[in-house]
Amino acid sequence: MSATRWPERETVTDDSQGVRLGMMHDLARYWATGYDWGNCEAKLNALPNFLTEIDGLDIHFLHIRSPHQDALPLIVTHGWPGSIIEQLKIIEPLTNPTAHGGDAADAFHLVIPSLPGHGFSAKPTSTGWDRVRIARAWVVLMKRLGYTRFVAQGGDWGAAVTLGARVAANAVLPELRDGRGSLLFTGGGFALHPSKEYASLSVGKAALRAYVQVLHGQLAGTRVHATIVTITKGIGSEPRFDAAALAEAYLDLHHQPEAEWQPELVI
Repeated sequence: MSATRWPERETVTDDSQGVRLGMMHDLARYWATGYDWGNCEAKLNALPNFLTEIDGLDIHFLHIRSPHQDALPLIVTHGWPGSIIEQLKIIEPLTNPTAHGGDAADAFHLVIPSLPGHGFSAKPTSTGWDRVRIARAWVVLMKRLGYTRFVAQGGDWGAAVTLGARVAANAVLPELRDGRGSLLFTGGGFALHPSKEYASLSVGKAALRAYVQVLHGQLAGTRVHATIVTITKGIGSEPRFDAAALAEAYLDLHHQPEAEWQPELVI
């Protein structure tokens, strides 16, 4: 970190030109001297971690069952660049809502996988692991865990995978095959629900079709994909690049002034 060759300072006094140089100085200093990886490692090790091979690739995932046996199975997918660490804070409230002021009916059995090439999941050695293929892998994973009915949520790239689950889940969820399924969009993703129970949450077919077409166009663009691959090369070899990208995403997501930001969540 101390050997970083920093660029020149931005020409503005706000974040309109991206993460400010002073903020990156503080973040790099914290990462080098203040961040406690052992604390994060202990949190991960305290959770039930698993590896399973799907379609020739080792997939890492957390599987936390709720103490409420009738809980609804939920698979949550992180984004890029990111990891399952983003989801650690939701585990307790979702699996044990009664301990957080909720009802047992609000409980979920949680499955939190690492995307291929992320965290402890293996990295693909060939092309083809697009959002739909990953979604199919998630369906296989949920079936292996005994969940033939489940809901899904994701943010950022995880939202694209979750949308791909609408295609992949046709092989599993009859109510989606025969047109009786309904979709509930939840921020960056959506949940799959039997329409009998959630008829009021149905999304208009025309609106859904328009949304899917726009999203598909954004994700299928070859230059978008090429840009992601190019940025990944930088992130893979330069941790400060990764930190800057995540700091930018954090500020954009939380809409916080720099004075209130939490470097622990970025690192």
